Amino acid sequence: MRALLILLLLLSALPVAAQSPGAEPSAEAFRADARSIEGLINSQYAYLDRFPDGAVPISPTLRAEAEAVSDRRALLRYAERAVAALADPHAITGSAFRDSWALVPSFSDLWIEPEGEAWRITAVRDRSPAATAGIEPGDSLVAVGEVPTGAAVTAFWADLGLEPTGQRAGYAVRVLAAGRRDRPRDLTVRDRSGVERRLTLPTLYGAGPGDRPPVSAHEADDTLVIRFNDSLGDSETVAAFDAVMATAQPGQPVVLDLTDTASGGNTVVARAVMGWFVDTPAAYQIHNRPAEARETGIPRQWIEQVLPRPGKRHRGRVTVRVGRWTGSMGEGLAIGLDALGAEVTGDPMAGLLGAIEDHRLTHSGLVIKLPTERLSTVAGTPREAFRPRPE
Repeated sequence: MRALLILLLLLSALPVAAQSPGAEPSAEAFRADARSIEGLINSQYAYLDRFPDGAVPISPTLRAEAEAVSDRRALLRYAERAVAALADPHAITGSAFRDSWALVPSFSDLWIEPEGEAWRITAVRDRSPAATAGIEPGDSLVAVGEVPTGAAVTAFWADLGLEPTGQRAGYAVRVLAAGRRDRPRDLTVRDRSGVERRLTLPTLYGAGPGDRPPVSAHEADDTLVIRFNDSLGDSETVAAFDAVMATAQPGQPVVLDLTDTASGGNTVVARAVMGWFVDTPAAYQIHNRPAEARETGIPRQWIEQVLPRPGKRHRGRVTVRVGRWTGSMGEGLAIGLDALGAEVTGDPMAGLLGAIEDHRLTHSGLVIKLPTERLSTVAGTPREAFRPRPE
């Protein structure tokens, strides 16, 4: 799955003019698409309440850029920057440049939080370049290249004509630490004893997943441990999971390891997994669609269920492991299993907002991917606010 994702991202980074057959739109048509992005976000984005005035924070700098768009490359560059103004890693463009910022958390390996004047590393991705370099939770990010981290975060937002307030600081520092897709990262890290090291870390793009299967399994203390290898969007995952579950002894405890599911996936795989643990239809998450309420004045909300799968049922205790690289559908699977009675343990998850949908711009066909549905646990807790039990 990860190899396929990398291939798709590389293809999306090809010169964008080659992606649209037929005659190119006019400069004015590209400009019209650029102008339309603000309205698109304001009508479809499910989390406008994150902003003080309930609208996407498009700065005068960004509006001037929209008015200067005249071709496909300029449109994509503007679209990336307009979407970045949301400070929401789940909102992205459907295509990218080779030097675009890396997607977080899919292609990141450091989770960093502002802590007073420090930029604390609170999690390091397992088996990543950062982990190999010896970076540990509790260390701090001191600089990005030659620039102190705080100044780099401020410059990130100043470039968009915005201030590094609220959630923007954490968003920016994680993007900066993930780096550009086409080059190594130059990061200075201070450990807890005060020793600083300047490190060159490779980008996670092009690294490849190796020969990992969709799921890996082993037994530990009579417990069956099943790890998903960033495969919740892989069509082969259902068969692979079913094959492992078929080896489980009746009543055997099962651990589902979702700590490497940063790229998300789809509900088909998630419902197939949960279907092993129910006898009757059971609720696993709540959907809410604010765009419909904005358009019609009538709110819309519904509960999604998981159904039992004939011939596939396991009754042993289920534990779920999660962490910062449990993202999107990984988070949905975690809250769904929690609703079914599983114990969810580990660190906070990626906190990605909602369910994304593709929105295609009228003239260029450029795709903007936006969280359009809000998602909650069956108890009503927003998915991004769900917290596991610490291990």
